[in-house]
Amino acid sequence: MSQNTMNLKLKIWRQKRASTPGKMVDYTLNGVNPEMSFLEMMDVLNQQLIEGGEEPVAFDHDCREGICGMCSMFINGRAHGPMTGTTTCQLHMRHFNDGDTITIEPWRSAAFPVIKDLSVDRSSFDRIIQAGGYVSVNTGAAPDANALPIPKENADAAFDAATCIGCGACVATCKNASAMLFVSAKVSQLALLPQGAPERQERALRMVEQMDKEGFGNCTNTGACEVECPKGISIENIARMNREFLKASLVKKKKKAGMAAS
Repeated sequence: MSQNTMNLKLKIWRQKRASTPGKMVDYTLNGVNPEMSFLEMMDVLNQQLIEGGEEPVAFDHDCREGICGMCSMFINGRAHGPMTGTTTCQLHMRHFNDGDTITIEPWRSAAFPVIKDLSVDRSSFDRIIQAGGYVSVNTGAAPDANALPIPKENADAAFDAATCIGCGACVATCKNASAMLFVSAKVSQLALLPQGAPERQERALRMVEQMDKEGFGNCTNTGACEVECPKGISIENIARMNREFLKASLVKKKKKAGMAAS
């Protein structure tokens, strides 16, 4: 592969804190190796800024292996950048060209307030999980694989939903800043397995209620979330969550009616 270096123009959102206004700031970065990851390119920029006496750009990162979902950047109008099925840390500079202008922004959502620069507060996702993303089954020692038969179709769908890394790309991409894809993935991965049965109804109600409390928008089925999700989470999960929520709501109404009648 070519090792010719690239010269880039970067337009980066800079914001000191949530309470202060932000703005786009232009930077020039020369000598970028095409084999660098996008985050390595950001590291080089920050080193350049530090050496020049400027404050480095704040951005989230951890594993840099596409596992943790922290590398949340909106790059040239797309969540995680131009490559499908890729997190920002898995994006390489060879997918850009010499002389390109790259615009880098944080996730845009009222439920994801900016902490600083490209770093946003995604603790709203944590609170949604705390509301119902758990099971009460005492797992104990590892059971025999055949002790609790699960249809393969259900197991496959549960595992597919469980691949969601909670990065928030679905929210950043959705024109309504909806978190339905994330929440539905978490509801689905437990609703499809017998271990999640005890909280099945309350889970859907509580997680959707918490999602609304956090200020996420409604889903209008444009499908943008599925396209930009780095793990390819299907919007079929949204339909499943809607069914779970509807069933749980009807059961709750019947219980209330029964209590009132008695």
